[in-house]
Amino acid sequence: MTADWITTVSTAAGSAWLSGINLYATVVTLGLLQRYQLVKLPGELGILGNWWVIGLAAGLYLVEFIADKIPAVDSVWDALHTFIRVPAGAILAATAFADFDPAVKTAAMIIGGSIALGSHGAKAATRLAANTSPEPFSNITLSLLEDVLAFGSTVLMVFFPVAILVVVIIFLVLLIWLAPKVIRALRRLLARLRAFTARTADAG
Repeated sequence: MTADWITTVSTAAGSAWLSGINLYATVVTLGLLQRYQLVKLPGELGILGNWWVIGLAAGLYLVEFIADKIPAVDSVWDALHTFIRVPAGAILAATAFADFDPAVKTAAMIIGGSIALGSHGAKAATRLAANTSPEPFSNITLSLLEDVLAFGSTVLMVFFPVAILVVVIIFLVLLIWLAPKVIRALRRLLARLRAFTARTADAG
């Protein structure tokens, strides 16, 4: 029972954390692992093993793979995904606790959303700094490292749940220290999104 609890907590926290970094890579990896019965995901996360979920996530991952290699597009993409990655992280965390009481699921959703917001904010702040660089290599390198981190950490999460839980805890401790910078980066991203929306409306 203790092992099941640890697996559920680590999957919920890990999924939320990875959603903020690369949601689609995380969903594809979890879905394939579930589909080929290499793992049994907790709660109702088994739904990720449906081919239509895997296919949709894979398609969006390919779009993101291209988009986040282009600095200007990447900034807008990250700004838009503030409203996708964070809710998705909350939903994945709550879905992992689907077999628990509603109060526990609600708590998981709130905590999962907060973790996803933190990882998304840290990612956005890092990429925003890289996107201001005149050379393209730092942005491309960071993008590839994020992909490797997402795929690798998802596999680590399902096979070594305690390890990913430690990683998430260390991240949260660092995030508390870096929170002011992350908040400022998110504000700049939202400002860019508003400016992009205004230009699009004027062009129309």
